[in-house]
Amino acid sequence: MRGVAPLVIGIASSPAERRRLARLLGGTEAFLIVSSVDQARTFLGVAGTPPVAPVAPVAPAAPAEPVAGPVTPPPADLSVDSDRRVLRWLDREVELTRLEHDLLRCLVEAPGQVWTYERLHLAVWGNVHLGRGSDMHSVVRRVRHKLARLDASASIHAVRGVGFRLAPV
Repeated sequence: MRGVAPLVIGIASSPAERRRLARLLGGTEAFLIVSSVDQARTFLGVAGTPPVAPVAPVAPAAPAEPVAGPVTPPPADLSVDSDRRVLRWLDREVELTRLEHDLLRCLVEAPGQVWTYERLHLAVWGNVHLGRGSDMHSVVRRVRHKLARLDASASIHAVRGVGFRLAPV
């Protein structure tokens, strides 16, 4: 459809999230911010049906930030088997959920580098990080327990206010 500007609809439940989303969408030609999926459906005239296609993320992913100073990568014996969705350390394995797998795959591909909350949220959940991050912290906590269960010599380290990185214990 030529001559018609795309409309981006953002959903944010709190006023603070709506302000942040408005800043993110500031360069967009036309956008609408609502506080719930039901409001968006009402605006679109759709009654109770899920969207046809997923909405593309608004902000581009930020590159992984290198950690200052020398970083020792985790041991090479730590790997993620994507075919079987397992974490392998030496001769031991533990099963992973989809979210655990996707998060670990990101961190293992760039050991020692910090992955920002925003970049991880986009890579793992497929959307822009807007909330407190309790969903991400929950997955990280479960992965840390699984690394400890394997006695792996690597763990996920938090970089306060920035994100996470995989580093040796």
